[in-house]
Amino acid sequence: MNSNMEETTTLPLNISHVNKPMIFTNRLHMLLHSIALCFLFYYRLCYFFQPRATPPLLLPWILVFLSEIILSFIWILGQAYRWNPISRTVFPQRLPEDQKLPHIDVFICTADPTKEPTIDVMNTLLSAMALDYPPHKLHLYVSDDGGSAVTLNGMRVAWKFARWWIPFCTRYRIRCRCPKAYFSSQESDDDFGGDMEFVAHRKMIKEKYEVFKEDMLRFREDEVHSGDATGITSQNHASIIEVCSWQVIQEDSRDEIEPVNLPSLVYVSREKKPSHPHHFKAGALNALYRVSAVMSNSPYILVLDCDMFCSEPDSARQALCFHLDPKLSPSLAYVQFPQKFHNISKNDIYDSQHRSAYKVLWQGMDGLRGPVLSGTGFYMKREALYGNYKIKGTELEPQQQFGTSNKLIKSLKQQNFTPDLVNGGKALPDEETLLLASCNYETNTKWGQEIGFLYGTVCEDVHTGFMLNCNGWNSVFCDPPKPQFLGNSTTNLNELLIQGTRWGSGLLDIGSSRSQTQFSSFFCSSSYHL
Repeated sequence: MNSNMEETTTLPLNISHVNKPMIFTNRLHMLLHSIALCFLFYYRLCYFFQPRATPPLLLPWILVFLSEIILSFIWILGQAYRWNPISRTVFPQRLPEDQKLPHIDVFICTADPTKEPTIDVMNTLLSAMALDYPPHKLHLYVSDDGGSAVTLNGMRVAWKFARWWIPFCTRYRIRCRCPKAYFSSQESDDDFGGDMEFVAHRKMIKEKYEVFKEDMLRFREDEVHSGDATGITSQNHASIIEVCSWQVIQEDSRDEIEPVNLPSLVYVSREKKPSHPHHFKAGALNALYRVSAVMSNSPYILVLDCDMFCSEPDSARQALCFHLDPKLSPSLAYVQFPQKFHNISKNDIYDSQHRSAYKVLWQGMDGLRGPVLSGTGFYMKREALYGNYKIKGTELEPQQQFGTSNKLIKSLKQQNFTPDLVNGGKALPDEETLLLASCNYETNTKWGQEIGFLYGTVCEDVHTGFMLNCNGWNSVFCDPPKPQFLGNSTTNLNELLIQGTRWGSGLLDIGSSRSQTQFSSFFCSSSYHL
């Protein structure tokens, strides 16, 4: 029996697959294409030295030659993705038992309940709460940059509905744990056949879900009619932190529900003032990063867009197959899952699925030093966002890098630092915790420059991912057969142009930033793997 246990513990948590026929084909194509380019350049250069009776037309020839050089250079850069593409397989069943699994924080960002419907945000929240993971080791944080009462009320209602939804998913092993996607699915629950108990339970849960939606819509209508006379706007409001606990929800509830073990849920609305830059999503993520450090301080963080729900409950365990791998873990910053979408049209004329990115580019980068961040659907190691901070031998004092919060500094130095998440009230009275979400906290610190998610571009994900690679961290691309996350993609030309302009300007900002030299060193070091 002991030998069987030892054999189980030594089995790998993941393996990588190299498609040798594809690699051979890719490299043969590179060789033949490079030979053709050499002949082409030779032909162009010889043209300038050939004797002629009449003067040659140099300008058109030079322009064509320059365009060929530029296109050839772009082609050469793109071949890195095809040099060593790999795929990976994980074995979650080989993970340690639940008691030994690490804590995980989940960050969900939203900004405008009008553009990002609250019902969709709450469905994303509920799908993350229902992940196949020990509930007491799962901590969810929702960043509401708009400071909207609609979003806060939606969280309270979602927490109440989760008392029915999560036990239902767990009892019947429901795979799709987003209520909206589950109840709108055309597929029948064939696994349960004519089980009358399941049918009755499902009907009851669906009725509760309809009540859940009606409560949120009613509250939103009341807010629209009542208006706001306080002068608080999405760009001008104080920081708010509230922990959703059973005592808080029960105050106005007439239903008696048996206690259920749920993940902790925290609402965070960072302070915003018109005179202070807020740095968009990167600023919101850094505020969550600080607040979560003093409340749960989980070693790993899952980041989700508010419209990217968990379509399968296994992503946490799949990501840990890499983070807990002793060979990968020391230098592994994050595990990136592909973005996949449920609203793609049949023809997909705009390639909204980003097939070239996730089927070619990201797998190719995974064979080098790993893919860049994609903004959502990744499990980040908290330590990787510490920048160049070292517990021993650091030149700067921690306060000069991380700010003046003693609780935050303490969380850096203490492993498994987990303060009490529930303080008994609707809002945490701790002023120091609220200070971490204030707009002045980052002043004269390294936040957004070396620590946390980086500022200076709207593509904060790509920027942060590149800099992590430059600092010696690696990453992993995990693309399981079933998509773990599903979201909404662009479906018309106008949205596509807006999105492309935003990404293009962000990448241009990164390329022209002071980090350009570090990117160059990153590419040079990546060439070593070639």
